[in-house]
Amino acid sequence: MSTPAPKEFLDYVDAHSDDFVNRLGEAVSIKSVSGDPDRRPNVVEMGDWLEKQLKMYGVETKKVDLNFIVPSDQMLPPIILGKIGNDVSKKTLLVYGHYDVQPANQSDGWDTDPFVLTTMPDDRLVGRGSSDDKGPVLGWINVLEAHYQSNLELPVNLQFCFEGMEESGSTGFNEFLSSEDANNWFQGVSNVCISDNTWLTPRKPAVTYGLRGIIYYAVKVSGPVKDLHSGEFGGMVYEPLGDLIHLLGTLTSGDGTILVPGVNDTVRALADDEKVLYEEMDFTTGDVTDATGDTLVTTDKVQLLMKRMRYPSLSLHGIEGALDSNEPKTVIPHEVTGRFSIRLVPDQNPGDIDQLIQSHLKEEFAKLKTKSVLCITAVGDGFPWLGDITHSSFQAAKRATQDVYGLAPDFTREGGSIPVTLSFADKLGVDVLLLPMGRSDDGAHSTNEKLDKSNFINGTKLLGTYLYELK
Repeated sequence: MSTPAPKEFLDYVDAHSDDFVNRLGEAVSIKSVSGDPDRRPNVVEMGDWLEKQLKMYGVETKKVDLNFIVPSDQMLPPIILGKIGNDVSKKTLLVYGHYDVQPANQSDGWDTDPFVLTTMPDDRLVGRGSSDDKGPVLGWINVLEAHYQSNLELPVNLQFCFEGMEESGSTGFNEFLSSEDANNWFQGVSNVCISDNTWLTPRKPAVTYGLRGIIYYAVKVSGPVKDLHSGEFGGMVYEPLGDLIHLLGTLTSGDGTILVPGVNDTVRALADDEKVLYEEMDFTTGDVTDATGDTLVTTDKVQLLMKRMRYPSLSLHGIEGALDSNEPKTVIPHEVTGRFSIRLVPDQNPGDIDQLIQSHLKEEFAKLKTKSVLCITAVGDGFPWLGDITHSSFQAAKRATQDVYGLAPDFTREGGSIPVTLSFADKLGVDVLLLPMGRSDDGAHSTNEKLDKSNFINGTKLLGTYLYELK
């Protein structure tokens, strides 16, 4: 049974939309780039600012100093925890978000100063972090303010967990989750909601129930003791670059098919009800060609979606140590490193897949009978995650979307990875839901990142309405 949000809440959001945009502008102006050590004080500043916002609306807060959990030669910004409500008869929802952002400079190609939120004539709110993830985080602050100022009781107990290192690998986060501090703080959590992704397209809201895992590889091939002149030594020595190119060519075909034996054997079969989800999604091949050009491996909508969401993919990223300029140099590199990654799907264990890939590379290398030396390094053990859309939290999100947008959302799976999702699912043993605010064309890590004002305001309504549908 649907339980829409009260009119007082919705009216308050509409009446204060400009105030909410101004607050987002304050947040964007804080240059909280976690990947730049010189900006770490700004990340800490952003955490302090966010904590003050929570306190304004009655939230009990706590800072977790990661520097005492994970030794680091660089300042680690704190995790900001919040808690409001302790009614044992209500559900307790844990909200996760992050307050750090990707690097940005106007010289990168921005049309505006990336750290000044600029409202464009078409109501795009342009600025670094507007969509990823300051806009969604402030959507929750907006929900708190609307209830506080309207004297409305929150329909659920709320907890907040906002981190400042998400864009830099979430350093220290899993260690925090394993701490006694986290055990005590997260007692009683019944559901988790994360707003750190986007709709599948610019047109239709989405609720996300799956993510792919990832393993990242560096494959180094070493040969001569130094770089050599090809006129003097070409044809006389085994060349590492040729060996490496051969190895990389055995991993995947031109149409994206993974050639490593055994990798595709562990993908679960496609169920009829799952196929229907792909068939019903508001998606066309044009949504991809607009961003990529006409380079698709298939024009079948369902196949294209499944290649993004439910099948593993292996992508080559580059070769380090080879010629990277247009100068006519004729050097034979003495050492090169190829980089690639594989995205994993449910039922694929990173350890098992890693063993298959490493065995394959070593066997193919042995076939070359080269005197070069092979070294393989694997980074990351990102497990895939899959929720159950029939569970109450997903159905509540579906009803909330219908309440706010007037249509049912697409149930989507992300092609990328958000490791914290699985961390919460494993740690707390509760339903985790991804409820995106922004659109697919927001350009989260790119130049001119934006969040449409309508998504910011309706997204705030969605988050608040979700609380009522969840209760």
